[in-house]
Amino acid sequence: MAIHFVTGGTGFVGSHVVERLLLRGEKVRILTRPQSDLQNLKNFAVDLIQGDLRDPATFSNALQGCDTLFHVAAEYTLWVRDPKILYDANVDGTVCIIQEALRRGVKKVVYTSTVGALGIPKNGMPGDEKTPARLEEMISHYKRSKFLAEEKVRHLAESGAPIVIVNPSTPVGTRDMKPTPTGQMIVDFLKGKMKGYVETGLNLIDVEDVAEGHLLAAEKGKVGERYILGNQNLTLKEIFYLLSKISGIPAPVFKMPYFLAIGLAYANTAYANWISCKPPSIPLDGVRMSRKKMFFDASKAVRELGLPQNSAEEALRKAVTWFRERGYVRS
Repeated sequence: MAIHFVTGGTGFVGSHVVERLLLRGEKVRILTRPQSDLQNLKNFAVDLIQGDLRDPATFSNALQGCDTLFHVAAEYTLWVRDPKILYDANVDGTVCIIQEALRRGVKKVVYTSTVGALGIPKNGMPGDEKTPARLEEMISHYKRSKFLAEEKVRHLAESGAPIVIVNPSTPVGTRDMKPTPTGQMIVDFLKGKMKGYVETGLNLIDVEDVAEGHLLAAEKGKVGERYILGNQNLTLKEIFYLLSKISGIPAPVFKMPYFLAIGLAYANTAYANWISCKPPSIPLDGVRMSRKKMFFDASKAVRELGLPQNSAEEALRKAVTWFRERGYVRS
């Protein structure tokens, strides 16, 4: 029986990775923080290791004997009062745990990056693993932190470390507890808060397919390569149409001009920064990112890994059902 070490195992994507490993009869060790919510691991037979990504003393011994490290953990937010939190976790924490895993003899590392660290072609075509990107193009501290982290991870791989990189697009589905910015958008839609939409787009994929992509990357991925874990490119208008079809709630018909959206975002973010100290309902970085459609081509992962391509509509249906059943919105 193989032993796998998973960071971020209590979270949205990570808990699905854990479940897939357990279904294969594998043994799983999960790094958690003392304050972690363990609801996503309910009824999962796993070993919990309390620790901190930046403190090897808290997890080093648990890495001994592990076959694979799935480093899924990340601070994912489009708004934070202190950006240093993102860089500490996403950059320094990543380097620390991967180096310690290699020192402990872990045979394979699967690092969870994001399509946010990739470039977007200027000609409107979907981006792929080879689309060039620069740090200056990264909008938001989250994207910049993940871009810098991936650069360091790729350098380790170029030095001979057995690392495969996966770049999930926009996962949707069950167990989005926090929720993620995309999950919050779905919740807001279900609450009737979406009064308009902007001209943008996302690549959606079922979170269960993302989890399977991690396992496939460990088995079939080429060391040093990156694989986009994505599926269907949809405009925001099309996503709202599908959510309306699933939920019965009317989709917004007002196409909001960018100048209006950015103005509202500045106001909301200023209020969050100086008064509420809570995430803004319209994050400034989210609106800034919407100027480009986040469309991507996942054909490499489909071809080389066998990445599943289940229905994006069904993934949205799972998300709607999950949020409703758990009281995020009234049915």
